[in-house]
Amino acid sequence: MADAAAAALVQYVVLRGDLTRPPLSWPLGAVVAQGCHAALAAVHEYRERPDTAAYLEQGGAMRTVVLEAPDEASLVDLARILREKGVEHRLWLEQPEGIPTCLALRPYPKDRLQRHLRNFQLLQ
Repeated sequence: MADAAAAALVQYVVLRGDLTRPPLSWPLGAVVAQGCHAALAAVHEYRERPDTAAYLEQGGAMRTVVLEAPDEASLVDLARILREKGVEHRLWLEQPEGIPTCLALRPYPKDRLQRHLRNFQLLQ
């Protein structure tokens, strides 16, 4: 039973899709780095949570889903909703500008988060 629960754990990362398109036109590597920063920061911040520990124990079997927020407003709105619902996450800000670029949730059972993320598509 514990193995089945661990297998259903997933970390969601939500990147701003507009960063790679004009007028912003960030290099793809810079955007990917934002997702890496946010994912690592979320795992570190919530490392004491049992779901996070179980997720990390999976090693190469960890599941991460990368979704796209169309723009800054939708990303910030998602962060607000998650905060209001008590969903633990990390909103990553590019420094020194303080630009919200990505949001990563700590690992959760997949079925607990789908209602909060159903309006976001896989990153293209």
